[in-house]
Amino acid sequence: MRNLLLGMTLAMSLGFGSTAMARPSRQPHAGEIAAGLKRLGVTGSVLYVAAHPDDENTRLLAWLVGERGLRAGYLSLTRGDGGQNLIGTEQDALLGLIRTHELLAARSVDGAEQYFTRARDFGYSKSAEEALRIWGHDAVLADVVLAIRRFQPDVIITRFTTQPPNHGHHTASALLAAEAFIAAADPKRFPEQLSEVKPWKADRLLQNASSWSFKPDEDLSRYVKLEVGGYDALLGRSWGEVAAESRSQHKSQGFGQAADRGPAMEYFTPLAGTLPKRDVFEGLEFSWKRWKGSEAVASAVAAAAKAFDARAPHRSLPALVRVHDALTALPDSHPWKAPKLRETEALIAACAGLFLEVRAAAPLGIPGLPVALDVVALNRSPAAVEWVGLTLPGEKPEAVGKALGANVPLKLSRTVTLPATAPISTPYWLREPITGGLYTLKGEDRALTGQPEGPPALSVTFEYQVAGRRFRAERPVVHAWTDPVRGELYRDFELGPPVTATLAQDVLMFPNGESRAVPVVLVAGMDQVPGKVRMVAPPGWRVEPASVEFKLAARGDERTATFQVTPPQGATQQGVLSVEVDVAGRAWSWRARSVSHPHIPPLTVRQPSTATVVPFSLATKGKRIGYIPGPGDRVAESLSAVGYDVTLLPEERLAREPLERFDAILVGVRAFNANPHLTVHRERLLQYVEGGGRLVVQYNTNSRVGPLTSFVGPHPMEIGRDRVTDETAVMTPLRANEPLLRVPNALTASDFAGWVQERGLYFASSWDAHYQPVFAMNDAGEAPLQGALLVARHGKGTFIYTGLAFFRQLPAGVPGAYRLLANILSP
Repeated sequence: MRNLLLGMTLAMSLGFGSTAMARPSRQPHAGEIAAGLKRLGVTGSVLYVAAHPDDENTRLLAWLVGERGLRAGYLSLTRGDGGQNLIGTEQDALLGLIRTHELLAARSVDGAEQYFTRARDFGYSKSAEEALRIWGHDAVLADVVLAIRRFQPDVIITRFTTQPPNHGHHTASALLAAEAFIAAADPKRFPEQLSEVKPWKADRLLQNASSWSFKPDEDLSRYVKLEVGGYDALLGRSWGEVAAESRSQHKSQGFGQAADRGPAMEYFTPLAGTLPKRDVFEGLEFSWKRWKGSEAVASAVAAAAKAFDARAPHRSLPALVRVHDALTALPDSHPWKAPKLRETEALIAACAGLFLEVRAAAPLGIPGLPVALDVVALNRSPAAVEWVGLTLPGEKPEAVGKALGANVPLKLSRTVTLPATAPISTPYWLREPITGGLYTLKGEDRALTGQPEGPPALSVTFEYQVAGRRFRAERPVVHAWTDPVRGELYRDFELGPPVTATLAQDVLMFPNGESRAVPVVLVAGMDQVPGKVRMVAPPGWRVEPASVEFKLAARGDERTATFQVTPPQGATQQGVLSVEVDVAGRAWSWRARSVSHPHIPPLTVRQPSTATVVPFSLATKGKRIGYIPGPGDRVAESLSAVGYDVTLLPEERLAREPLERFDAILVGVRAFNANPHLTVHRERLLQYVEGGGRLVVQYNTNSRVGPLTSFVGPHPMEIGRDRVTDETAVMTPLRANEPLLRVPNALTASDFAGWVQERGLYFASSWDAHYQPVFAMNDAGEAPLQGALLVARHGKGTFIYTGLAFFRQLPAGVPGAYRLLANILSP
C-alpha cells in the first residue's frame, strides 16, 4: 500500500489518512503543520465498523481526527461490489474497485484510515444469518479480529444495531463487531494471527445512532451525546464542510452532499466494556500521561508545539528531531512508537519543505525489461538538508552525499531492470477467480488481508540528513502527464505483459448453434512488439483462423484480431475460451479492463484472458429495439451480441427519432431517476404504445432519499422497495396461458435456474387494475410478491414494467433471462 505521508492532501495534516491516488507530494501550509504537531501529543484511536462504502459517518471521522487529534479508521466489511452504479456501466468486481477508491478519496479528505475484510458484497441480504452463512462466519470474524489487533483501537463504534429489520450486511457488521470486541482480546481465538499481532482489548464498544432514523417524539435523553460541529481556524473549515467533501466522493452512488455548518450532535449507545454516561470518551486518557516512561516524549512534543513559528516552520526541525529521539528510546513493543515515529518523520519532511519523487517515463513496465527513472529531491526551506543515499528496486544502496540547496532541485537519472518473474499488477483481491462469499488470497497476498491496496509495483528509498539525524523515506514510482484540460495528472507505475488480449465480454452467448465473430483487442505494452495470437476453445468447438500474426509499432497501439467461433452441433454445455499471445517464444494470456473516472485514479484490472462460452436456444420476434439508456447497465450491449438491432436513444435523439420503426423500446435501469427530464417525452412514448408499440421499463428506485418524481406508465403505479434476493426463489406464473411465458420461447423451470445475486429489486408495490402481474415470488418466510413484472394494454400496444434484474443476468450469461426478455420484447 502506498505510504501514508503527511502533506499530500489536507487529510495528511488532519491524520495519516489513506491516499486516494498517486499525486505529487504537496507542501502542507503552516496551519496543517500546526495540526500535525497537535496530533503528536494524542495517543488515542477509534475504529468505526460498518458494512459498505458510504455506511461510514464522515462527519464523526473528520471530527475525531481533526478536532480531537485521534487516529481513526473505517473498517468496511465489503468493497460495495454488489450495488448499483450511477456513473458508468461497471458492475461487480469493477464496481468494487471504484468504490474502494472512492473510500480512499473520502479518507484523503477526512483524514481517517481505510480497511476491509475479504467479504464480498453479494447484493442485498434480508438477514444477518444469510450474510454470515454466505461469507463464512468464522472467516470474516477472523478478519475483523485481525483489523482490531492491527489497529489497536481504544474505542470501537458500530454504525448499525444487531436488531433487524435491516440490510443483513448491516446487521452482520454490528454482530461481528460485538463478537470481535471480545475475541480480539482472547489469545485462544485465532491464535494463528499472533505471529504478526498481539491480542488487543479495546476499552469500550458503542453504537452510533443514525439521527435520520429518529422518530419525531424520540426520547434522546437515553443516548450519550457528542457535539461534532466545530470549526478549525487553522484550516479554515468546519468539520461539517470536511465531511460533506468526504461524503461526496461516493459518486458512483450519487451521494453528493451539501456542507453542514454550525452545531451538530451525534448520539451513541454504550454496548460493552466501560460504559460512559455523559461523554463518549469519559474516563479515557489520550495524552502521553497514560503511558509510563513516556515523560521525555511528552516534554519534547510540548516544546515542539509551543515553539512552532508559522512563518518559519524549518526552525522547528531541531525540536522535532528531539521528539524523534525520545520516541526512538521507547521499547519496540510500545503501541504508539511506530505510528508516532511515522508522524514525526512526516512533520520533519514538511517543515523542511522536502519534495521527493520518482517518475517513470511510461506508465507500464514489462517483466525482464529495463525501466528509466527520473529521481528528484528538493529542499524548499533555508534548513540544511543533505541527500545521503538512494536505494533503487532490487539494487544495493547508492551513496549520493550532496547538499540540497534552498529551492534548488537535484535530479538523477537511473535505469533498473525488472525481474523476469515480477508479478503483473492487478488489485490483489482480484488476482484469483472470484467464487463464494470471500475473495481468495494466496501466497504473499494473504499478508495484505484488510488493506485497501497492495504495495506499489516499484518503490525507491531516499536517505537524507536533517539537524544532525538521518531519516529514510520511501516513495512509489509514479507516471505523470499533462492533460490539456485538467493539467498535470498522476497514476501509479504498473507492471504488465508486452501485449494484452482482451475479449469484449466475459461471457459469450451462442444462440441456436450459430457461429459468431469474436474480436480480441490487442494492446501493446512496449514498442516494436511482433507476435502471434490464438484462441483455445473447448473440445469440439471450431475456431478460425488457427492464429493471427501481428506487429504493433508503439506502446499503446491497438489492433483487433477477429476469430470465427462455432459451437458443436447440438451443444448445450458451457465452456471456457482462452486467448494466448506468443511474444518471442513466451506465452502470455492477460486481458486488461480499465476504469476511468475524474474523481479516482486510472485503474486497471489484469486477469487471465478467458471468457465463458454459452450455447443456448433463443427465438426472437421483432429485432429492432430502441434503447433509452439509464446509468450503469449493459443490457443494450448484451442484446446486440445475440443478434438484436439496438439503437441507443439518448434524450437528444429521442426527441426526433421516428419511434414507430422500432418493434420495441426498452428503458434502461434507473433512467427516470438519473434523468427526470425524460418525462418531457412521456406523451410521445405513450403515443408510440397506443399506436401498437411495446414499451418496456426496467426498474427505477423510489425512496425517502431519492423519490421518483416522474414516470411514463399509462396508468397509476407505485414503485416500492420490495425485492427478492434469493436468486433461486421459485417464480410462479399467475396465469396458465401467459403469453410472456410461451411466445416465442416456451419457458420452463430450467429457464429460471442459474440466475445470479437476486431475482429482482424495486418491484411495483401498488398498481392500477389495468396492469396484470405475471409472476409471484418470495424470499423464504415472506409473503409472495407480484410486482416484479406487470403488463398493461394501452391502445393497440403494450406497456411493461419489470424489476427483474436483467441488468445482472444478461452480462452474466443466464440463458433463461435472455429467453424471458426476448418474450417481453416480442410484439
